Amino acid sequence: MSDFNRGYARPIPTDRADMSVDAGLRSFMLGVYNKVALGLVLSAALAFVTGQVAPVQALLYRVTVDGRLVGLQPLGYVIAFAPLAVMLFGMAAVRNATPRSSGIFYWTIVSLIGASLGVLTLVYTGGSIAQTFLITATAFGALSLFGYTTKRDMTGFGSFLMVGLVGLIIASVVNIFLHSGPMNFIISVLGVFIFAGLIAYDTQRLKMTYYQLGGDQQAMGVATNYGALSLYINFINLFQMLLSLFGSRR
Repeated sequence: MSDFNRGYARPIPTDRADMSVDAGLRSFMLGVYNKVALGLVLSAALAFVTGQVAPVQALLYRVTVDGRLVGLQPLGYVIAFAPLAVMLFGMAAVRNATPRSSGIFYWTIVSLIGASLGVLTLVYTGGSIAQTFLITATAFGALSLFGYTTKRDMTGFGSFLMVGLVGLIIASVVNIFLHSGPMNFIISVLGVFIFAGLIAYDTQRLKMTYYQLGGDQQAMGVATNYGALSLYINFINLFQMLLSLFGSRR
């Protein structure tokens, strides 16, 4: 999921861009971060509604009297797999995206992922969710700052991360059937490193994309939405991996 829309032209070398004096770049990146932040707020609100508001919860999940998750209702399965389905469809359908269509796509994915995260409020305690979110936000900020400021070209590192991401997805699918605790632990540990690296890599990629677009405002509007989607998905995946490792279950 975190690899959506990496099809930009190859960016200019990092040492050709002086980011410290470019107000346009700062404005572009601020637009990306604002969308990510608003997306996380919306996701948190929807997760609370789907996981804790009783009428909505009953439509999606089967829970015990004391609020512990037993399983998903049919609609719950639909919500769980809808983000991936919409994303795959969008990759095929949105060929010549505009700022408007890419914005609609971004908020649709964010809303669906947020709704699907309600299950976490039934599995983990509220305190551990809040604590893990703060840790994730801190790590995200540090990693994104590194990707923004580093002069080293991370293209090769990004390719390595993508290979790791494919392996992680395959292992996750296999473990759905195996239900292996040790494998789940290994997947979570590797996932933390992979998504942490992707945050830094995607930040640098966005920075270089800004220069590649050469001031084309419509193209930058599209890049802002797709860039926000990449960072948002990296954040959510890192959060879930950390929660799997350190979260306190109900």
